[in-house]
Amino acid sequence: MQTLTAAEFDAIAARHPTLLVPSFWSRFRIPVIAGGMILYMVFCWWFFAVGQVMSSANWGIAGNYLADWVSYEIRPDIEIAKDGAMAITYSRFDPIGPNPNPDWIDARRETITRTVPEAAAPVQTPSSKPSSSFSFMVQPAPQAAEQSASSESSAPKTVTEEVIVDAKVTLGRAATVDVRPDRVILIRDGSTVTLRLDRVRETVTVDGAKPDWVEQRAEGGRVIAYFGWAGWVDVSSDRVRIRNRFFGWANFIFDTNSAFFGMSASHVMNTIISGERIDPSMSNLALAWNDILYNPSWQHLDVWTKLLQTIVMAFVGTLFAMVVSFPLSFLAARNITRNRPVNQIVKRFFDFQRSVDMLIWALFFTRAFGPGPLAGISAIFFTDTGTLGKLYSEALENIDDKQREGVKSVGAAPIAVQRFGVLPQVLPVFASQALYFWESNTRSATIIGAVGAGGIGLKLWEAMRTNSDWENVAYMVILILIVVFIFDNISNALRSRLIGQRQH
Repeated sequence: MQTLTAAEFDAIAARHPTLLVPSFWSRFRIPVIAGGMILYMVFCWWFFAVGQVMSSANWGIAGNYLADWVSYEIRPDIEIAKDGAMAITYSRFDPIGPNPNPDWIDARRETITRTVPEAAAPVQTPSSKPSSSFSFMVQPAPQAAEQSASSESSAPKTVTEEVIVDAKVTLGRAATVDVRPDRVILIRDGSTVTLRLDRVRETVTVDGAKPDWVEQRAEGGRVIAYFGWAGWVDVSSDRVRIRNRFFGWANFIFDTNSAFFGMSASHVMNTIISGERIDPSMSNLALAWNDILYNPSWQHLDVWTKLLQTIVMAFVGTLFAMVVSFPLSFLAARNITRNRPVNQIVKRFFDFQRSVDMLIWALFFTRAFGPGPLAGISAIFFTDTGTLGKLYSEALENIDDKQREGVKSVGAAPIAVQRFGVLPQVLPVFASQALYFWESNTRSATIIGAVGAGGIGLKLWEAMRTNSDWENVAYMVILILIVVFIFDNISNALRSRLIGQRQH
């Protein structure tokens, strides 16, 4: 090959000036692509109002949700009567258990004489009974008689009793709430805020400047004070709601109604092994296991059953899809079935099945079959039949025809040609794709379960709708992650083995 000299190269460039000039696209393609991407991102930022959404988002609520995943709250309510007497009550499903007396509430009590309305007792009078005979005699009106009896029974009564007059609540390490009949003193990280309570006007007044961790939306209205991870307080003129947060999952093993509630692990083991029977009808081991499975707060048995239902849903739906799409893929492959109308009909059938998302099919089958696993299995089966059929047919169309022609040349029957000339090439690919879809459908079955198709997805959605059981949501999410992790490793191991066998 002759090499051009510099003079010859310059001469060619002078005769053909446009020949050696690079095109506009080759010179500016990188800046054009980068500019187009920047313009697209700016358009998306404007079109979806990303800046406005980011600025108006309540990140504090998001932080509280995340904190609720790994913590629980004890929620005492401090009621303040008109005469200043206070009482501490707990919600019905509070995790603290019966007869609560936590060490982080220091309640000072005094014996006072107060006037309270006596409980009204039902009083029956002869005039209130229905009469079976008519009488012209004037009788007292039943309503008047009942009101008279009610007013007598609810007459004020003077009693001497011990009541709470001051309650000091400790939240975390650097926050306290001091509740008194006429005021509430909030202390957080050395900052003190005093709230004046007026039960006559039903108002709450903030003394002095209001820090950013104290919120009062309307003048005289209730005040909410946030203490970060430790919890928050809702103050009204006659009630103080305390939300004290603790790390961990409360009552995960035994609920408050269990005989083993509050026992240490060693105490539970000793009771199971050598303790006297708590319930004469069953052993302590059976009672403990029964209390764990039927824990009303966590519902372990129901959650595990729903999780198994999800696994079975994914497996059965994928298996049926694989069995049906396998023969149909041979009809869709142009090099296997040389009939264009049949190819197009089967391929369009696959397109119809996979063009609608699995979630939409789940909604359709839920209406058709009712809520339950059958709707979920049908949705997975219907969607994956179309997707696997398309993948299988494309794999068949890309096989090496030499192996098939070799089997055909020895006079083998058409079935034998497919068996020995086609299947050895595509079977590992078919199995690998089916395993991947089985692993993926384990996740998808959770989503479609939320729309009524059964499984743990429905249980997860119910827990999220309460907006207060986020620790239960975290529990189920962790179980789903564990299952997906296990199935992912099983699927990868099987696929690697299949591909390895094919390579050998």
